[in-house]
Amino acid sequence: MPDIISDQPDKNQKISIIVPVLNEEEGIETFLSALTGQLALTAAGSAADIILADGGSSDRTLEIASAFNKVRIVRCGAANRGLQMNKGSRAASGEILLFLHADVSLPANSLDSITAALSDPKISGGAFQITFPPDSPVSLSRVAWGINLRTRLFTTATGDQAIFIRRDIFEKLGGYPEIPLFEDITLFNAMKNAGRAVLLPGKVEISPRRWLSFGVWRTVMLMYLLRGAFWLGFDPVKMKKLFVDVREKKKFKV
Repeated sequence: MPDIISDQPDKNQKISIIVPVLNEEEGIETFLSALTGQLALTAAGSAADIILADGGSSDRTLEIASAFNKVRIVRCGAANRGLQMNKGSRAASGEILLFLHADVSLPANSLDSITAALSDPKISGGAFQITFPPDSPVSLSRVAWGINLRTRLFTTATGDQAIFIRRDIFEKLGGYPEIPLFEDITLFNAMKNAGRAVLLPGKVEISPRRWLSFGVWRTVMLMYLLRGAFWLGFDPVKMKKLFVDVREKKKFKV
């Protein structure tokens, strides 16, 4: 597919940060405090807006989030990340969309890096490499190394890697597919075909909760099992039954 040249090459474009959430009361205050504090340090961050796209939280997530003036809450009515991020994007005001999970922290000056990269109209979007907190087990350092190697070799990314994209290209692509799994990889691959995707310097820091809850290497095996099944054409709805999210406090089913 030929490049879709963006209509929005201005390096001073506004960024909207879209955060899909579901029952995140345990960590949402810490996440939003850190994010809003970080955004206040730069011009790009100060101009950014934050959209919390809620999938039907039954805990205090929205009550806690409503205390942050910079945060706008969008009630999506269903727990589906693709749907949530699509609805969040429609409520956003920025020309650049940054999709951020609630257990992921951005590197310093990340928004400035994004706007600088997108000053080139041939770049459609991109993502970051990852790291885990310094006190995480050594096994997670190896996992991060492997994920980053895969990211560099294949220019691919998952939702944990803070995917960003020009709004006009996002809309031309039809947004995220509203499927239970791999909506992130599907969008990123479509974005690569629409222009050039870049990996920015700096690494997002990911919470280790999912990995430690199920076991690091068991999680790696499950993720690659799911990924392989996806590329072979298995139904994402059926694949979803292989596991449930850590937030539901159940064990994975394989």
